[in-house]
Amino acid sequence: MVVLNKIYTRTGDDGKTALSTGTRVEKFALRIQAYGTVDETNATVGMARQHTTGEDLHRLDAMLARIQNELFDLGADLCTPETGEKLEWEPLRMTAAQVDRLETEIDELNEDLEPLRSFILPGGHPAAAVLHLARTVSRRAERLMVELADQKNEHIGENALHYVNRLSDFLFVASRWANAKGNWDGQGDVLWVPGATR
Repeated sequence: MVVLNKIYTRTGDDGKTALSTGTRVEKFALRIQAYGTVDETNATVGMARQHTTGEDLHRLDAMLARIQNELFDLGADLCTPETGEKLEWEPLRMTAAQVDRLETEIDELNEDLEPLRSFILPGGHPAAAVLHLARTVSRRAERLMVELADQKNEHIGENALHYVNRLSDFLFVASRWANAKGNWDGQGDVLWVPGATR
């Protein structure tokens, strides 16, 4: 159980922070940037959920609520580097089941949608617009995680990498689903018209 009695500790005033193992690293370290961007993704999903509370998008809201919890799991995974050393506790790691569930929900939402025949612009229903923002932030998190995994003596679990890759796919499909199923003034996706303003 997490207990936070005091919010500020002053321990980060020197520009360093602690991983879950107690190791102190610079706040600009790639690992910190990676799980900080996962946290940013989570906050953006929370913003999207402000627009999914109605009956029309209730199904999507439940999926997003679960994803928010899983993004904390992903942050915990990244905060505990795999060093091969035995820890005093069992670190929280992403699982294949979490990846599989995302794939299943992508397929479920996509079944309700017309085939995509054009690139689409971020926008439409307010939930769709914010889900597109969450998608781009999650892609940045993925780039940072892949860069981190490429570093010498760094390791990121396969499931963590698979999850963040599927997440951006989910958020894309979810944005389309919000445009198709949500109550708003438009009609589905906002399509890109190549060269429309030339």
